[in-house]
Amino acid sequence: MADRSLPLLLTGATGYVGGRLRRRLEERGWSVRCMSRRPEALNGRVAAETRVVYGDVFEPDSLGAAMQGVHTAFYLVHSMGSSGDFEEQDRIAATNFREAADRAGIRRIVYLGGLGDPTEPLSRHLRSRHETGRILSSGAAQVVEFRASIILGSGSLSFELVRSLVERLPVMLCPRWVQAAAQPIGIEDILAYLEGALELEDPRSRVFEIGGPEMVSYAGVMKQYAEIRGLTRWLIPLPLLTPRLSSLWLGLVTPIYARVGRKLVESLRHPTVVRDDRALRVFQVKPLGVRESIDRALANEDRELAETRWSDALSAGGAGETSWGGVRFGSRLIDSRAVKVGVAPVEAFRPIQRIGGATGWYHANLLWRVRGFLDLLVGGVGLRRGRPDPENLGVGDPLDFWRVEEIDPPRRLRLRAEMKVPGRAWLEFDVEEDGEGSTIRQTASFDPLGLSGLVYWYALFPLHRYVFSGMLGAIASEANREVV
Repeated sequence: MADRSLPLLLTGATGYVGGRLRRRLEERGWSVRCMSRRPEALNGRVAAETRVVYGDVFEPDSLGAAMQGVHTAFYLVHSMGSSGDFEEQDRIAATNFREAADRAGIRRIVYLGGLGDPTEPLSRHLRSRHETGRILSSGAAQVVEFRASIILGSGSLSFELVRSLVERLPVMLCPRWVQAAAQPIGIEDILAYLEGALELEDPRSRVFEIGGPEMVSYAGVMKQYAEIRGLTRWLIPLPLLTPRLSSLWLGLVTPIYARVGRKLVESLRHPTVVRDDRALRVFQVKPLGVRESIDRALANEDRELAETRWSDALSAGGAGETSWGGVRFGSRLIDSRAVKVGVAPVEAFRPIQRIGGATGWYHANLLWRVRGFLDLLVGGVGLRRGRPDPENLGVGDPLDFWRVEEIDPPRRLRLRAEMKVPGRAWLEFDVEEDGEGSTIRQTASFDPLGLSGLVYWYALFPLHRYVFSGMLGAIASEANREVV
């Protein structure tokens, strides 16, 4: 059994896998030390017991202090998003890290790489992932290398690629790479393997190929995602689409991937399947299937969205406003604005808690009634339900065509829409003490269902902007009157 008091060094703690691994290790009582080129990026995000230290794999002199006293290090670094020669950068980074680990006496390095048959010609990206593992293994430390295929989890590159394509395109012209065989694995199963390496008693360096129980292509993942989301999608093969044209296509449809488009496509056309299933016998991990992993990714995203404090993420000044088209969280579109009031949170929250029903929505009530009537016409609940109590709310209470999903007076009210919309919608109010007064933040979020959801969102932009801005202003005025 590994000693949880010994410090673990975690690189890549601001990245996708590293950030989730950090939380998992903290929750399970491991002593975590995060190494980052930007330590300030982890301010307020790590547990009180977690140390954050400066370290840059391209600055060898910065690594010694970060590694001092460390028994095991997680290497979750890559240069795929860089503008230069990422293979050479990965090579330099891994060499610097290995040499520093040898000097510091680190006993074990845990590394996450990529699947791919090393006996076949591989893309530059997969070739670099394998080379990084070999470089790390050439030192004195034991290296436990995991090689994975498509990672399914909200925020992962592969999952967000699938999501963007399926949500935006009813008809997809599919290049050859979408048919390449893969074994997708959920992010939580990845994390379970990485933590499991800490308990491994075998002192030898090992390579473990990990994947889910199903062999399926990107096209198969897209079809399952579409089924879960209730979308009808047609995939039309277009085998002559070159990697360069594919990368331009991805850059057009999913702009977030324009930086890595060609590198990614070159890797996707290779089969990434498990040829050696030793990991299933060595570790106590039973990976979920594709559908279960997608379901979990979407459910976890709902939880993460509910827990996110948009007042921290969107506006340091507290009075900022974000455009309806300008902010995304996964597939969510976010509209958030804040206002300061000269009363304590208890007084600021009172008008929020009375919202809806006979009180109305503080602004443009005629428009709210029209929206309720239109909802009734299409089979929705409209505004006829009102609210069960004019002053108090509880979780699960109906509130016109909303339902209370979370209430924590005097800090938060979160409503889930039950009107007919092409997607899912939430309205949230957060109140925080701010000097001698409070800041009220209003956040509307929408998870559009395919193209119709996006059209709905942007078509109603002017109306929503008018209604929600006026509502927040009226709530602020009412809150200030609470103490008059």
